[in-house]
Amino acid sequence: MSNKNQETLSSATADAVFMRRAMELAAQAETEGEVPVGAVVVHNGVIVGEGWNRSIGHHDATAHAEMMALRQAGQALQNYRLIDTTLYVTLEPCPMCAGAIVHSRVGKVVFGAHDAKTGAAGSTMNLLSYEGVNHHVLFEGDVLASECRAQLQAFFKRRRAEKKAAKLAARQASNDV
Repeated sequence: MSNKNQETLSSATADAVFMRRAMELAAQAETEGEVPVGAVVVHNGVIVGEGWNRSIGHHDATAHAEMMALRQAGQALQNYRLIDTTLYVTLEPCPMCAGAIVHSRVGKVVFGAHDAKTGAAGSTMNLLSYEGVNHHVLFEGDVLASECRAQLQAFFKRRRAEKKAAKLAARQASNDV
């Protein structure tokens, strides 16, 4: 095997390892009643920031997984400029997170599932390499995409079933009165 193939294999393996960690963090979000999205920031092969969605629990619309991971990485590296880092996230970043990623000077974003409604890394818009900004972020999607997508779909399917059951219970309770 050539060195180029070994590098590609190593990169793909690393991407899978870090994405799986992001998926573990997404599961943590779900246990807290949050949409299951997880993120890690990696610098020189080491995780320096982790985050999962915490908007509901923190009463903070900006507490997305990416934002939490960027904040932690900034503290770990003692710099808001996260040069030469890679951010792994289970769902394509939204516009808010994409803006923070650009401002943080992240080198690359690797995401799992595309977000057809608000994805800002190519699905609805591309803010990571928009011509009008002074930093462009490399990005790659579809890393463990089916697993990331399945995690989100299972959450929303369960949530819809819970809402339906609650409505049915309320309807039955009002009929019993």
